[in-house]
Amino acid sequence: MIVQADEFLDLSTILVAPTSISARPTSFRPTISLDGRETRVMVEQTTVIDPQRLGSCAGRLGASELGAVDNALALLLGL
Repeated sequence: MIVQADEFLDLSTILVAPTSISARPTSFRPTISLDGRETRVMVEQTTVIDPQRLGSCAGRLGASELGAVDNALALLLGL
């Protein structure tokens, strides 16, 4: 999932965090719903990729899910 602010999407790289349906739950892996399945965002594996590697959009997070990802990133980064 893209974890970069929309206003920075035209940079040469995009900041992403992978998702997993099998990763065990932790305080820094928020759970989201993706295609109707419980999925964990693995913010500890955040990395950059070339925007051309992105596939089609799978959707957008709701406010509570987005807040959970924000909180997990803040926790992991010590912000």
